[in-house]
Amino acid sequence: MIPSVSRGRGRRAPFSLHLSLLASLVLSSAACTSNGPNPGVPTTVKAERKATAAASPVETSREGGTGTRAKADEAPAEVAKTPQPLGIAAARPAPGSARAFGSGHGRLGGAVSGRASVARQAMPLQRPAQPLLQRNQPEFNTEAYAPVVDNPLLLAKDHPLSTFSVDVDTASFSNARRFLRDGALPPKDSVRVEEWLNYFSYPYAAPTGDDPVAIHTEVSACPWEPEHRLVRIGLKARPITQATTPPRNLVFLVDVSGSMMPEDKLPLLKNGLGRLARTLRAEDSVAIVVYAGASGLVLDATTGARQDRILDALEALEAGGSTNGADGIRLAYSVAQKHFKKGGINRVILATDGDFNVGTTSEGELQRLVEDKRKTGVFLTVLGFGSGNLKDSTMELLADKGNGSYAYIDSAREAQKVLVREAGATLVTVAKDVKLQVEFNPTRVRSYRLVGYENRVLAKEDFNDDKKDAGDMGAGHTVTALYEVVPVGAKSARGTAPGVDPLKYQAPLAPSAAATSDELLTVAVRFKPPTGETSKKLTHVVRDDAVPFVRASADQRFAAAVAHFALVLRESKTLTGQTLVQSRKLAEAAIGDDAPADRRELFSMIDRARALGGNGAVVTR
Repeated sequence: MIPSVSRGRGRRAPFSLHLSLLASLVLSSAACTSNGPNPGVPTTVKAERKATAAASPVETSREGGTGTRAKADEAPAEVAKTPQPLGIAAARPAPGSARAFGSGHGRLGGAVSGRASVARQAMPLQRPAQPLLQRNQPEFNTEAYAPVVDNPLLLAKDHPLSTFSVDVDTASFSNARRFLRDGALPPKDSVRVEEWLNYFSYPYAAPTGDDPVAIHTEVSACPWEPEHRLVRIGLKARPITQATTPPRNLVFLVDVSGSMMPEDKLPLLKNGLGRLARTLRAEDSVAIVVYAGASGLVLDATTGARQDRILDALEALEAGGSTNGADGIRLAYSVAQKHFKKGGINRVILATDGDFNVGTTSEGELQRLVEDKRKTGVFLTVLGFGSGNLKDSTMELLADKGNGSYAYIDSAREAQKVLVREAGATLVTVAKDVKLQVEFNPTRVRSYRLVGYENRVLAKEDFNDDKKDAGDMGAGHTVTALYEVVPVGAKSARGTAPGVDPLKYQAPLAPSAAATSDELLTVAVRFKPPTGETSKKLTHVVRDDAVPFVRASADQRFAAAVAHFALVLRESKTLTGQTLVQSRKLAEAAIGDDAPADRRELFSMIDRARALGGNGAVVTR
């Protein structure tokens, strides 16, 4: 009797799939010989060709042999008897050979450098067609997202200070785009409003003095509650040109485990890192470390003048095995420290689906590992890939603790945006441990709510504590935050917030002289230089001069549209009765300067969400 196979949420696979799986198992068994596969190491076949691992010698952290994998177009041949390096294809097919992986292969046609890639893609099982909402969903979905709970409405007289860390991650937006494109609504907890806001750049003026960060603000009526104010706070980091970029010491840390086989994982990863490699200069260097069940050095530090060697090493990568991410992280940091460039950019770029399943796997241990390594001056950027087992919460945590950012790459276009167009912001840190603290004037503000940044909120005491870690800003980065502010005297029922009983042993604080002014709030920003440990504070006063929403700038209106869409999509209780129809109307009237065409993409995402939610009403699942 063939056992039943679970698919999705309690559904059982059709009998034809059982037969396909059984046939696959039989064929796999027939392909094995006494040199059986070594778990955790990619398998390779030798079939009338030279099995050469000589393309790139590899140092591995443990010994590992290889097993067999049948060629797609013929019966299993003689088993390769020479163990192959971890994550590297056994031999390069002849130029122009048919069906070379990466040549004309979906959206990645041409692979990284236009040459035929090394490994062939395993033929997937043919499964019956599935309904739209499930067709592109994995058979077993183990994606993991940290819970998000909306920030509460707070009384200004009881909570005059609001403190949080900046966040320059953008993964949540591109991940949601992937879900919608594949015909499914994103999980509620995957929608982080601040990452949607910061996916888009805003034309804030760059700092003009010695400080690396400038503060900008705007106040208007709130589009979803006209009696309320919408306060936008924008930070702009000093930009940098390619000519003035310090020398780069980069280590590509590439996950080549079995879960990275699909086209939207390792092939797309190679495409993206290849784009970055083509921008390197002679003074830059790149090393490549891979990890699966074991970790290995595929390419030691190589000057940017030898882009051909870097691209060849990327092309040679193939996937297979389990995922020991911690060992790979340790080796990558070791390589980065060995080639450390004083005064330069020293960074590990981790490219993975985040599914660490052997070795050090707990988030606590991984966090401590990355926190310890960042003290050496080597920072961490995390790039997420793929679907089905995406460990979003783990990757966000590693980027936060590694003084870097987390981006999700769902297409070659997104790789170009993150790794080429915004390379300065992605790789060059100009201010670290950046925190904001907003003080509200209780004579003008009854209550307020920070929109997003739920997992970035800090205690008020953390603002002056230079030992407290916070987010970093890269060259040219913009950070945007929104507050919904309820003014004193507003009649809106939504503007009420629970208070506390009067204190027995303390009297209420008396307003200061400044409280009688027209000041609505004051923004304070703390930051440290990239190599310093002492922070500096900047302040900016915001006056109560709100304009009607229709007269606000296009950037103010677009930021409101982005936040509105994200909040409706995750069914936030803060927007009772709001719909995706309203989200689209807000966006349509606020395109503004959209030279890269990033903002227009919001329309298609709203339309897809409306089609999945039905009737343009509030999205329900």
